[in-house]
Amino acid sequence: MTILGIDIGSTKVCAIIAQKSDLGDTKILGVGIAKSQGLKKGVITNIDLASKSIKSAIGEAKRAAGMQFERVIVSLSGSYVKSMDSSGIVNIPSRDIGIQEITRAIQVADYNATIPQEHEKLHVLPYNFIVDGQEFIEDPLGMNGSRLEVQVHIITAQRSSLINLKKAVKLAGIEIDNLVLNSYASSIAVLGHDEKELGVVVIDLGGATCNMAVHVGNSIRYNDFLGVGSVNITNDLSMALHTPPFSAEEAKIKYGSLKTTSNELIKLPIIGDEHSTHEVSLEMVSKVIYARVEETLMILSNSLDRSGYKDKIGAGIVLTGGMTKLEGLRELGNAIFNMPVRIAKPREMEGLFEILRDPGFSTAVGLVLYGSGRFTPYEIDSNKKLRYKNEILEEGKNVNTLLPDEDENDIFSGDDIRLEKNRNSLADINKKPNKVVVFLKNLWHRLTQLF
Repeated sequence: MTILGIDIGSTKVCAIIAQKSDLGDTKILGVGIAKSQGLKKGVITNIDLASKSIKSAIGEAKRAAGMQFERVIVSLSGSYVKSMDSSGIVNIPSRDIGIQEITRAIQVADYNATIPQEHEKLHVLPYNFIVDGQEFIEDPLGMNGSRLEVQVHIITAQRSSLINLKKAVKLAGIEIDNLVLNSYASSIAVLGHDEKELGVVVIDLGGATCNMAVHVGNSIRYNDFLGVGSVNITNDLSMALHTPPFSAEEAKIKYGSLKTTSNELIKLPIIGDEHSTHEVSLEMVSKVIYARVEETLMILSNSLDRSGYKDKIGAGIVLTGGMTKLEGLRELGNAIFNMPVRIAKPREMEGLFEILRDPGFSTAVGLVLYGSGRFTPYEIDSNKKLRYKNEILEEGKNVNTLLPDEDENDIFSGDDIRLEKNRNSLADINKKPNKVVVFLKNLWHRLTQLF
């Protein structure tokens, strides 16, 4: 299976084509990068321009890979989303917990959630299973019990923003198979299992946005978004040093540091009179950068404090994204968050292009890994399909079609609207009836005609 991952960022669009082998390994075949147009702080502001950037990146990736793709995974900015927790309980008459019982529990938790108006569910992520009152069951599959409860973290996205994103991608000639929150994708690319178990915060410091995800155990427990990124550093430098933005960007890339004390002078063009130059010290450049980065990390630290999960973070902070290339960032992060900080690049994998070994491409790499099956052990995805155990269910087998035949009132407590939705979904099963069932029905019909 070949997978196309498209990370639509505020400064660049990155498309990666990868192939998943029968053994489950993922190999990158091609990559394409285009400058973002029609986007601001993760939000599409011009569909036509955005689609051109997406199409350009995809075209470059296809030329490099030399082949087509079967599955398309697209990132979604945290600026679109809200999140909440929910829970669901089901009885297990057979006392044998299988995938159908787990599905029912997750589905009940899904239905019990109060979704903000004009929002749609993006991810339903279980973070705690409880069997007969015993909490923190990592995986209840195959266990014995009479009662199963699940607690889930639900991430929703603004409906209008989703439609605009889908339109931009469709104009580029692509149909989306899955949408994935960008901080979720980044965490797939940079986190290890032990870090998730201990509790860890992933912060993707991007071009115009910062996205945070708190992992405790198997799942995301909290996520947040900040509309600030490395572009803001460039703007600060441009204003403070009275130089055009392109010169400020060059100075940031070449001399960007949070701990320079050098009085060395550099020449920069003057804004409004680019034929003239003036001299500024590297210390001044460093002070401007430091002020913006310190403010950004302080806001993110306050967000972590508000989350209520800071005391559950045992593995510290993982920073990724393009802004992490600033010298001295880790040391500043240690001081502000008051816990260990590491800078993370995407994990090594076969065919990983040298350009992708950069923290700025963590989300894009995470998208193809998600498409190849590296997601939360159990999840209802953006298409309302259940994904579990690194298995991608067959097309059409969504969470509703997995429900067993039983009294619907036992599952949904008589909610007529939900039951109707469930009946409609179950009706899809009859489109492709089992051959044995058809044969038995025909045989019974003939016997009744004889007698």
